[in-house]
Amino acid sequence: MEKRYQVFVSSTYADLKKERQHVIQALMEMDCIPAGMELFPAADEEQWKFNKSVIDDCDYYLLIIGGRYGSTTTEGLSYTEKEFDYAFEKNIKIIALLHENPDDIPVGKSEIDPDLRERLKLFRNKAATNRLVKYWKKAEELPGIVALSLSKTIKMYPAIGWVRANTVANEEILTELNDIRKENNSLKTSLSKIEQNPDNIIEDLAGIEESFTMNGTYFYRGTKTKWSTSLTWKEIFAYIAPYLITSPNDKIVKQKFENTLSEINKIRGTHFHLNDQEFQTISLQLRALNLIYVEYSKSIQGNMALFYSLTKQGNNLMMQLRTVPSKTTLRTKMLEDILSKKK
Repeated sequence: MEKRYQVFVSSTYADLKKERQHVIQALMEMDCIPAGMELFPAADEEQWKFNKSVIDDCDYYLLIIGGRYGSTTTEGLSYTEKEFDYAFEKNIKIIALLHENPDDIPVGKSEIDPDLRERLKLFRNKAATNRLVKYWKKAEELPGIVALSLSKTIKMYPAIGWVRANTVANEEILTELNDIRKENNSLKTSLSKIEQNPDNIIEDLAGIEESFTMNGTYFYRGTKTKWSTSLTWKEIFAYIAPYLITSPNDKIVKQKFENTLSEINKIRGTHFHLNDQEFQTISLQLRALNLIYVEYSKSIQGNMALFYSLTKQGNNLMMQLRTVPSKTTLRTKMLEDILSKKK
């Protein structure tokens, strides 16, 4: 968004017409908006009220001091010094351009009255204190001085500036879209954290080290036989987890787990079956522990089915339980216990 800065040019008028023209031309070439006495050369109290409103709208204040103090107000201050004091009061950044040798200025452009000369001297001292001050001798020097001084001031003390109304509208839309984008990213991050670390809304949920008893049937020599076994939720998950890497459907998951249960219980028979309601409990428990996702989706054949996959937390736990460490640790013993049950 391109900004243009409004600069109030303050000085006495009649004696500095040429200097003001050079300064204003330099400001326009810098794409700044000059404001000042050219718009309202009269000096009176009514005009002063208008001057204040213009200064309020300006981003920077540029003061030119030559050899005259200027017309004075009822308080005895010149209107130029009064403008200066007001800009200072409003905390507007001030650039002061002072004639280097006031004594060399022609008599026609200098104060003859000793009182006004003294007031001018005091005003120069005030303007030169605690701010950027540049000195000039000829009007032709001012454009270069203004360009350098104002550029430095804008860089060090950027102001609000002015922009075209249509640019502001576009900028507001872009800002709003950017805010929406940031909010969307924030919501995604929050959702991800919730998925990875959900609040446990189920009271008294069995912990991963607690046991669960499973039941089912199988056929041995033509006779239907019941079986029962207990495993911790950690063991159940350790057996199931590796099969979930490929996101299988629920039938495959149950079949793989039934084969595993048959092996660890050394069942000799056929048609080994895990009670379906207990398998559903296992699925819900592992979901509640934030170890698996279960999603109802369309298969490659076009049918709808439940598909199982690991959460980030589940994947991390699987890697801890099923990978082989470099030396014997508690984790190694856990893995050995799991594998030994399958022998």
